[in-house]
Amino acid sequence: MTAKVPGRLPVALDAMGGDHGPVPNVDGAVQAARAGVGVLLVGDRVKLHAELGKYPGSGSLPLEVVEAGDVIGMEEHASDVRRRTGASINVATRLVKDGRACAAVSMGHSGATMASALLTLGRVRGVERPAILTHLPAQGGFTTLLDVGANADVKASYYAQWAQLATVYLRVVEGREAPTVGLLSIGEEDHKGSALVLEAHGLLRALHGQGIHFHGNVEGRDIFRNTTDIVVTDGFTGNVVLKLAEGEAKVLFGWVREALTSTVKAKLGALLVRGALRGLAERMDPSTYGASLLIGVRGLTFIGHGSADARAVKNALLRAERAHEAELIPRLEAAMAQVSP
Repeated sequence: MTAKVPGRLPVALDAMGGDHGPVPNVDGAVQAARAGVGVLLVGDRVKLHAELGKYPGSGSLPLEVVEAGDVIGMEEHASDVRRRTGASINVATRLVKDGRACAAVSMGHSGATMASALLTLGRVRGVERPAILTHLPAQGGFTTLLDVGANADVKASYYAQWAQLATVYLRVVEGREAPTVGLLSIGEEDHKGSALVLEAHGLLRALHGQGIHFHGNVEGRDIFRNTTDIVVTDGFTGNVVLKLAEGEAKVLFGWVREALTSTVKAKLGALLVRGALRGLAERMDPSTYGASLLIGVRGLTFIGHGSADARAVKNALLRAERAHEAELIPRLEAAMAQVSP
């Protein structure tokens, strides 16, 4: 299956990664291919061709299978990427390095994906540690949060670098001309926070007007108010915030469902608000954004949930191509070169 989109590089998908293996990955890839995105399905050739056979007309789509005889399971160690060169995530990131793919996408082992991207692609000059960048639904749209899991232990300089990277990302991919940056803390006042946060605050304040627009400290509630376009924090805190937000959304919708089915009158009311609730549920669904960007490596890499469905895979592939079309990596490199010694 070698139908290609003329003049455009495909996206390499770790098609064996995730809790459910190739089933949602192939489904999402077919959906993305039908939308015009070329996809290299990386994994077990026999299994992937068998799965593709379930989709009539897939042979005419811009899909190609690339053999990878190994896969790093969700329960295995991220360090395995060093010795298991034939693992699907390693094959996917090498396709990016070799110029055969514009981005790598994986719903598999997040630690292995980060390790593979770092080992294979390296870091953007001026970036000490890459971060995982994600979007959280907020008033008026979304708030961009990073880091959400790549770095539990951080230095103040990381915050400044992540603010610069996220600013470029929002400007060139999402069309936000002058995104604002907030530093997550326990109070809005400049003197609030740990010693690390206070040091980071000073670095971010010094960068205001020189590549970033620093708002100041923000609190947890500000993330969902969209007080700032970007919120920077350490990966431990960011991951807690992300999982808390996703878990609370599920609980809240469960409560709403219980309330709307508790009585006959409530069920009648549910019929009236069903459309509005469906739109709200879609807005809060992590599948809407597909995957999170590992920002700061010298190649586009996207990391999704292990439990991702086909919709999440499709949206991740679309988002990856959009970042490539926006020339995100060269623009990040240019921006960091201006501030690197």
